[in-house]
Formats: sequence, C-alpha cells, structure tokens
Amino acid sequence: MNRIAIEALSVFGMPPVAFINLAADLGCANISILPVPISPNPHGYPPFDVLGDPGLRREMKAAMRDRGVAIALAEGFGVVPDVEARDRLADLDAVAELGARQVSLGIRDPDLARAYDQLALLAEMAAERGMTSTTEFAPTLTIKSLAMALDAVRYVGRRDYRLTIDAMHLIRSGSTVEDLAALDPDVIGYFQICDVPLVSEFDSYGEEARTERRIPGDGELPLLDLLRVVPADRIVGLEIPLLTAASAGVGPLDRLRPAVEATRALLAQLDPVPSAA
Repeated sequence: MNRIAIEALSVFGMPPVAFINLAADLGCANISILPVPISPNPHGYPPFDVLGDPGLRREMKAAMRDRGVAIALAEGFGVVPDVEARDRLADLDAVAELGARQVSLGIRDPDLARAYDQLALLAEMAAERGMTSTTEFAPTLTIKSLAMALDAVRYVGRRDYRLTIDAMHLIRSGSTVEDLAALDPDVIGYFQICDVPLVSEFDSYGEEARTERRIPGDGELPLLDLLRVVPADRIVGLEIPLLTAASAGVGPLDRLRPAVEATRALLAQLDPVPSAA
C-alpha cells in the first residue's frame, strides 16, 4: 500500500493540477486538498477555487487518472459560527465528484453544543456521498486535545467518523504515545507526520505549525513509536511546511523529497500489523 500523502499545507498554495503532478513525481499516490489556498505563497502561485470552478475539477480528475494520484483528505470543512452544515451540500458534492475518500471536519465555533450538532450533520452528509470524515485537534482550535476530540467522537457516534492525529499537535497538546495506544485503533482515521522540538522555539504556535515544521528525524517527536500505533491501512500525510526554504527559492520537489524519503525509512521499520477492521 502506498500510504504516503502530501498535505496541502506543505505546498504553499500550489495549483491543484501542479500539486497532483508533484505528488506523482515524488512517488506518492495521495494528496490532501484545500478549497482555496490559505497558506503563505512564497512562489507567487495564481489563486484557485476547487469548489467553485468545474473546469478545474475536470482538469484535476484527468490529472489524477493519468498520474495515479487520489485525494485522501479534503480539508476546509470546518464548523464555524453563522454557517450551517446544510449550506455545505454543494461543497461536499464537489469534493465527492473528485473522488475524495475522507473529509476533514474541524471546529472553530466556541459554542460546543452547536458545533457537535453541526459536526454530526456534516459527518452524516459526507457518508451519504461515500466519504468518511475526521476531526483534527490542535492547541489553536476549539477542540484542543485528544480528550476533547474523543468527546466529539462519542457525540457523533458513527463508525465512519474518526480522528486525524497530527504528530505535532498530539505531543504538544500534552498527550503521549501511550495515550494513543490506549485508543480503539479504529478511532484513528488519518495520521499527519512532521517533526518539531518538544519545546517550541517560536513565540506563536500557529506560525510554527503553518510555516516551519521539520522533516522527520530533524526534531524530537517519537514518530516511529507513533507510527507503530497507527493502523497499517491509514494514510500518513506529510504536513511539513518549510517556508524559510521556500522563500529562499527551494522548489517543492527538492523541499519535500527528503521528507518523503525520511517517512519511507520510518515506515520500512514497522513490524507487520493487522489492518484495522
């Protein structure tokens, strides 16, 4: 199984067709997508709108078919105040049209009661379109920890609704490998890999997370131990934005190839384990 995905955050607004080709050139069969570019744009890429541009979606489908790349995760479906889940039907249709396997449902609404209701509805609508769904937690989001994320899983109560585990967010929010290992493995729907020091060197957590993570092995996260806990059929997405290198003119292929190689080396060390049911 080709488990490695390149995450949209790692390519700083690269247009989707070019992104698909990049993943294929790196030997990766999966990507995550954002509806529009939201990260810094050091290379000066033109804007795009995946949800609003049917022509772009046609080009993406052709490129994915030709290059053997699939969308493992569609991001950008957060629960936010004043936006109703049912207003996202057309958006979910658009990513389903692209063959997205999974939708990321973040929460940026401080009203948790409303947010959980909206989350449950979005998960149901995704399932009706043949997609599973996950929620990611991070210190900068409304759901800040593994414990809070598990509350959301219990509330939604669907086997096709799981968690995205980001290695940085998991460890920096205070959880451990043992905490992850204590879960029902099926709760883990997606794993995002990067490396960072255990203690941040940045004043802003968000700035570090969005712009300056590290290649596996260049930090202090227990990545191999975490990967041993993740079911063997789950995607491992490289969420490794390297803005300093990009701003210095290092292109995405040269920037991300060492990260792909380091992740492959980690995966090669895993003992065979049964896939999650």
